[in-house]
Amino acid sequence: MKKKIVALALLLSMTASLAGCGTKKSTADPSAGTQDTITLTMAMTDSEQTNYYKGAMKIVDAVKEATNGRIVIDVKPGGTLGNETDALDMVIQGDLDIAACSSSVISNYIPELSILDQAFLWDSQDQANYAIQNELGQLLQEKANAQGFHVIGSFEAGFRDVFSTRPIEKLEDFKRLKIRTMQSEGQLQAFMAFGANPVALAFGEQFTALQQGTIDGCENAVVNCWDNKYYEAGVNSVINTHHCFLFMPLCMSDNAWNKIPDDLKDVFVEAVWSGCEQQWQFLNEANAEAVSNLEGVGVTFYDIDMNALKDAYAKRQEKDGTTYDETWVAAVKSAHDAVK
Repeated sequence: MKKKIVALALLLSMTASLAGCGTKKSTADPSAGTQDTITLTMAMTDSEQTNYYKGAMKIVDAVKEATNGRIVIDVKPGGTLGNETDALDMVIQGDLDIAACSSSVISNYIPELSILDQAFLWDSQDQANYAIQNELGQLLQEKANAQGFHVIGSFEAGFRDVFSTRPIEKLEDFKRLKIRTMQSEGQLQAFMAFGANPVALAFGEQFTALQQGTIDGCENAVVNCWDNKYYEAGVNSVINTHHCFLFMPLCMSDNAWNKIPDDLKDVFVEAVWSGCEQQWQFLNEANAEAVSNLEGVGVTFYDIDMNALKDAYAKRQEKDGTTYDETWVAAVKSAHDAVK
């Protein structure tokens, strides 16, 4: 049975139980259609060619239909309103209505969220999605409200793998390789644990760095390897590490949230989540197509001993004394218990 979308933005400061299953789709009262239209601006850094933009367009359509045209979302793609950090700052200040931001950016305001940067946190996409729609999502919502914004849904960038200019078939093959990674504690710990040298580098500089041998590899969802043509820069191997799962919550300003009439809040959030779920599927399709395309141009995919990677990472965490907030750890465990 399809789980009901959890309306996280409606939780506010409540601690009540989350919604159940199988409820009928809500729509606004058609008789209210004569009221003024509310137009919301949504910023995203991804281009119109990406699965994220396709997901955003599904949100636009779903919100318009569910509210009988009373709420319209104007999507600004391609970073035209700034990078993710800029956009989130504008949301918090009330100068922007909605922004799609990676969890690592949001953790600058909500430090507890850095638990999501931890490597090997989720066993499956379903488990991760359950977490963001249940206890973990509730914790995020409560912290977001305290910072002056709401979480109304979440895109996802999914599991990240390693793209390399040389084969990596076992843990020892990572030794001394220069891998461009996200600059989060969990990612840095993971690649140092593998024996690699994590490198700080702007995303847009990766192609040239691969081409010139400044780095030996990078990591991201596999669709990014195809979309950015890293195979033309020397990448000949993709290692199925699935080392990190990245969420991209949709953050909405208090000002924008307060514009929405109470009779529309439920249907608005439900419509946003329905579009997010479609983005998750678009991502899966894009990754599958990317695998086929990359194999077609000669890129080899390698499976690796995941237990060896996980053991190395666990030892590094123990050595560094890494700990996380117990409440957030319990929320992660709850998702593991619910989705095996």
